[in-house]
Amino acid sequence: MKWVKFRIKTITEAEDIIISTLYDIGLEGAQIEDKVPLTALEKEQMFVDILPEGPADDGIAFLNFFVEKKEDGLLEVQGESVDVDTILENVKNELEDLRLFCDIGEGTVTVDETEDIDWINNWKQYFHQFYIDDILVIPSWEDIKPGDEEKMVLHIDPGTAFGTGMHETTQLCIRQLKKYITPETELLDVGTGSGILAILSLMFGAKHAVGTDLDVCAVEAVAQNCEANGIAPEQFDMMIGNIITDKAVQDKVGYGCYDIVVANILADVLVPLTPVIVNQMKPGGIYITSGIINDKEQTVVDAVKAAGLNVLEVTYQGEWVSVTAQKE
Repeated sequence: MKWVKFRIKTITEAEDIIISTLYDIGLEGAQIEDKVPLTALEKEQMFVDILPEGPADDGIAFLNFFVEKKEDGLLEVQGESVDVDTILENVKNELEDLRLFCDIGEGTVTVDETEDIDWINNWKQYFHQFYIDDILVIPSWEDIKPGDEEKMVLHIDPGTAFGTGMHETTQLCIRQLKKYITPETELLDVGTGSGILAILSLMFGAKHAVGTDLDVCAVEAVAQNCEANGIAPEQFDMMIGNIITDKAVQDKVGYGCYDIVVANILADVLVPLTPVIVNQMKPGGIYITSGIINDKEQTVVDAVKAAGLNVLEVTYQGEWVSVTAQKE
């Protein structure tokens, strides 16, 4: 399948109006490239690994629209066959009309033809088996190499939106979990994503795990990864919802019943999470956190102490920090 990409250079303030305008002429599903920082709400919803802060916002945005190219060389828009020049002319006309009453910046348009790409699975070329200390992490589409048969193997298929274990924050959590897991451990994984931390905890010998996430796609991802690693359904329960703000989720997760809570999320989310999640922990329970960029370390430590927890250990990898604490 071939695609033609129409790429518009504009400004961030004009993104929405351009997308809305071009939708009316049949261009849908814009891919947005800009340097606008995440909002507080977006950060709250990202219970996953995240990269450090990006470059400063320069106000520039690129909007990419992809239109399928048929075998006869024509494109199909709103059920009609049109050529590239016609679409390009329509886009330019719409942009010029917008200029009459708003600033759209440069407003230039370029056209490129893409390769024949499997958009859903193309990312897999970048994810190959690797080690986290003595654990082999391997995607579902690769085989175990000779000599690795005796290692602990985590089979993981993260999907398009979940963690693989390659991020430093995940590895920091895994090392801490190995220290504290016992055969009686009841574990809560907040922002479980692909389920990697909870699944490894069960492989380390934990008795039972509960995972929470905001994204309903996590349910299927966790189920697939549990099956791939021989984790029985009754060992791992998934719950969808915001445990910070939703009392119903807190009630369903339960109070005073977890030996370990692990939360590999953002520092800005850990701060409001900590005074809530302490209620889910048993006395003596362990709280393992990461997703903390190094300049946020003290912020999280202060939040942990303010919630009445004792800091046991702070560990580091690259720019990232893990804070482990205990409930009295």
